[in-house]
Amino acid sequence: MSLFKTVLFDFDGTLVDTNELITESFKYTLTKYNHPFTEEELKSFNGPPLIETFRTLDETKADLMVKTYQEHNLAHHEAYLTLFPHVEETLQALHEAGIKLGIVSTKMRNAVDLGLDITNIRHYFDSIITLNDVTHAKPDPEPVIKGMGQLNGERETTLMVGDNHHDIVAGHNAQMATAGVSWSLKGRAYLQSYEPTYMLEDMWDLLKIVGV
Repeated sequence: MSLFKTVLFDFDGTLVDTNELITESFKYTLTKYNHPFTEEELKSFNGPPLIETFRTLDETKADLMVKTYQEHNLAHHEAYLTLFPHVEETLQALHEAGIKLGIVSTKMRNAVDLGLDITNIRHYFDSIITLNDVTHAKPDPEPVIKGMGQLNGERETTLMVGDNHHDIVAGHNAQMATAGVSWSLKGRAYLQSYEPTYMLEDMWDLLKIVGV
């Protein structure tokens, strides 16, 4: 019998490798607006909603910077975006075992839709929550609770999987189990410091944790 009946995934950096795409989009945007940056700063920008990040840099130009970022990001999706190892095989095994799967992302709907179309994994998911669907983004529990609700899941048997502290904290705030991924751009130790219930070394590890 499966320990978990519902699994929620972050999208970027968890299922799909968009790290280089995100980094290049930030570099392009910051360079265009003459805003200096370091490599460490770029890593810290990965995770929160774009508008939050750009408001901390320049309140007056935040909306313009979001627009520039999104235009660059969407235009280069196909060139950069790939699935992490064993993601599709794991999703297929979970799906075939009757585990309900959902995505909970801080990205806008159009970007998530594009990523799902490019990677051809949309059919595994019965719930997709994006920034357009909520009032409060992760680490607020609203998105994960909404995703769980759409799947008729329960906190005790739902697992939130992500590559960023926003994912882990959102899961904690929703009182559900969490799993960090060791391939996080910010590093395994950083993510471990937020005390996820589990740490995945490979996406395959999820099958044993769930009980498939």
